[in-house]
Amino acid sequence: MNKRHAFIGALVSFLSLGQPLVIGTGSVFTSAALMLSVTEKIHAETSDFYLIRAYVKAERGDYFGAITDFTKVIEINPNDADAYYNRGLAKSYLNDHEGAITDYTKAIKINPNDAVAYYGRGFSKGKLKDYRGAIADYTKAIKINPKFAEAYFNRGNEKGRLKDYRGKIADYTKAIKINPKDAEAYNNRGNAKSNLKDHEGAISDFTKAININPKFAEAYFNRGNEKSNLNDYEAAIADYTKAIKINPKFAEAYMNRTVRKVEIGDLQGACVDARKVVSMGHRDSEFKQWIRENC
Repeated sequence: MNKRHAFIGALVSFLSLGQPLVIGTGSVFTSAALMLSVTEKIHAETSDFYLIRAYVKAERGDYFGAITDFTKVIEINPNDADAYYNRGLAKSYLNDHEGAITDYTKAIKINPNDAVAYYGRGFSKGKLKDYRGAIADYTKAIKINPKFAEAYFNRGNEKGRLKDYRGKIADYTKAIKINPKDAEAYNNRGNAKSNLKDHEGAISDFTKAININPKFAEAYFNRGNEKSNLNDYEAAIADYTKAIKINPKFAEAYMNRTVRKVEIGDLQGACVDARKVVSMGHRDSEFKQWIRENC
């Protein structure tokens, strides 16, 4: 049996976006639950029993319980690379990234060609701000699997943290070539182009992200910023408005729209937006002072 099942899929699907991991439901876990209905005594000391139970616990959000069962699997079979990998993944859900790295490293020692273990270890290193270490692991994952779009994506993220914006762009471009429908990759590449003052190129990428995902509020916001950099304030306001329509609690979009409305002489509209920002909990004293003096 493939011992990773959807647990690996969860890592690849969600880690690349830098979001909290969520284990997806599906036939794999459903089947596992059905298998548990078999008399437990039959499976009592088999690694597959603990492995299946660990998946079920992980799906339910019981990561501590999943770790306990993956540990049982390892006790029965100390060379089970998948158990080390999955225990590491469960630890990463609990933000125990040092523990996760230890388990990923053990998985890699058993199976040096495990691209996903390198990927997981790279993610945890990034969380611990070991950006160069993360890049090294993503590079190993890519060497093993040159079509690993998520590894290119995350390596681009880490290069950005080291201000290697050209390297960041190159990695997002690779990710996009593998997955042309990756709106996040276009958005992040646009940010990297912005860092290099390529505002037109950034706008192009944000527009592609929006075309793929018309509900991508951050892409509208970012495009509005680039249009502001080109002094196209009316168009910037339109993009901030789009972002706000998608996410009515987008305080930064209200704030930037405030500034651009001032630029075009719409003081009344700016005051409305400014008060909205304050009502959302913004505590900048200078911002509040501006409202007192101008509104």
